[in-house]
Amino acid sequence: MGINKGLLRKLGLSAVAAALIMTAAVCTALRISRAGILDSLDLLAAEAVMPQGNHEYYRPADNEPEVSKSQSPKKEVNETEKSESSIEAETSESSALVTQNEFKSMIPTAEELAAYEKEHEGEETYPVIEFTSTQGNIAYGGVQVKNSSSADINIKEELEGKLGFELTETNQPQVLIYHTHTSESFLLYDTGYYYESFYPRSTDPTQNVCAVGEEITKQLNAAGIVTIHDTTSHDYPSYSGSYYRSYDTVSEYLKKYPSIKVVLDIHRDGIGSETQRSKPVFTVNGKKAAQIMILAGYNYDGSDEFKDWEYNLRFALQIQKTAQEKYPDMVRPLNFGDFMYNMNINTGSLLIEIGADSNTLEEVRYTGYLLGEVLTDVLRKNTKG
Repeated sequence: MGINKGLLRKLGLSAVAAALIMTAAVCTALRISRAGILDSLDLLAAEAVMPQGNHEYYRPADNEPEVSKSQSPKKEVNETEKSESSIEAETSESSALVTQNEFKSMIPTAEELAAYEKEHEGEETYPVIEFTSTQGNIAYGGVQVKNSSSADINIKEELEGKLGFELTETNQPQVLIYHTHTSESFLLYDTGYYYESFYPRSTDPTQNVCAVGEEITKQLNAAGIVTIHDTTSHDYPSYSGSYYRSYDTVSEYLKKYPSIKVVLDIHRDGIGSETQRSKPVFTVNGKKAAQIMILAGYNYDGSDEFKDWEYNLRFALQIQKTAQEKYPDMVRPLNFGDFMYNMNINTGSLLIEIGADSNTLEEVRYTGYLLGEVLTDVLRKNTKG
């Protein structure tokens, strides 16, 4: 009797799916504190319970020798060991305000395209689909929210509610920007496709999400809101435990600089499959930029470690509202769900995803610049004195 390989494959996939769903249920029941992802199975289980379009479908193996084929790992500087004078110097250097003209389209020239194609000769190409996401499942006054949590929220009341922090006029750091998944990177060119060898990870801080964090930091420091940008690698050489490591990094900063009120974990999304990817875009002044998605978590099990979740939601909604007013279509619906992702560390903590891996580096850097302006407006409104 012949073996039906197609049937076996379906049965095998069904078994894997069942195992992942069971693992996801266990993870949810146990509440993955600080969102520590311990191994590849945990990662897949976490994806199963996270909202669609907010996951990693490519990740380095724990024993992988390099994140990027073109970049070798660099020794990371522990930002928490820097002196106050060095932070002041960096703040001064980053206070030179850039302009929107600094960002350009990443459509390659004929010469660049020829070199790009030669480098990937013989490889398959797959499409990149552009989209603009603007509709949530609840809304108020132009603010769109995708509420996948187990709680009902009143956007109007939360927008009118008090934040959990207030900035002051000081030369001490008040904002910390960091990256749990530091090696997340992007496409280089806007061609409408990507090659099969494309691997959206890099240890080069000029090519990964650190480049986005740097643009945000420049704008805030230029506005006089002293901001520290931490570029510590939390996901390389081991991806497992990234959130635990980043939590420890942030804790050290808060211990050293109790003046810090706002803590932003900057990521990028991953949307699609191995043979087709999608990127969220919008346009400002004729330039293509990457949409952002703000994540705010709900304390669905009533634990003490995340009892102040509502303050973070209010902060997220203020950013969402200001961004939509200042740059229409900049924001995807705010993602409010039953998760924590280190947002319990203080009352000004959020996770923000800038674009996706199929956006270009220039598109996400441009958005970082724009987000820096939005954050400046929000934080100035919440500064006393």
